[in-house]
Amino acid sequence: MQNYFIYTLLLTFCLAINTLSAQKVNEHKDFQERLVKESPIEYPEFLKLSGKVQVYRAGRLVSLDTFFEYAKDPNTIILDTRSVSDFMGRHIKGAVHLPFPKFNKESLEKAIGSKDKRILIYCNNNFTGDSKYMVTKMAPLALNIPTFINLYGYGYKNVYELKELVDVKDPRVEAKWEGIYGMNFKKSYEPSTP
Repeated sequence: MQNYFIYTLLLTFCLAINTLSAQKVNEHKDFQERLVKESPIEYPEFLKLSGKVQVYRAGRLVSLDTFFEYAKDPNTIILDTRSVSDFMGRHIKGAVHLPFPKFNKESLEKAIGSKDKRILIYCNNNFTGDSKYMVTKMAPLALNIPTFINLYGYGYKNVYELKELVDVKDPRVEAKWEGIYGMNFKKSYEPSTP
């Protein structure tokens, strides 16, 4: 009788642990499902936005000469969204640096200001002749594309993108470089984190 009692007690204990484990698994599964449902990532909306930007962007690609002509306007900024090390190594003189991963409403307002301001963008894929600070990406993954989409999505629509592939020693651009490569260091803009 005593063995029967111990066996029953042990079986009851195992069933209780199994039930609690199942409850924990279900709670974790419910938690995971809530996270997925509540996540602020909307891929279908991104695709819609990208489709809009594709058409809009086609009329906003400019030559190097036009790029530098626009840059003379005081209501224009050159925005460099490359990595800190690439920016510090070589960037177009006077460019404002905001690394792409730091894009959000507040950092864009701080770096750019008015949504009416003309924004000129470029990336590594626009230049050849500097494999250290201007490393080329696969064309569909060039930084200009997500930069343009994000600026547009945040309401900055006065954006123009450099369309040319230019050698860094091209006389039109050679005197317009700053950075470590020429020992002319410019501080990067890094938004503070709350």
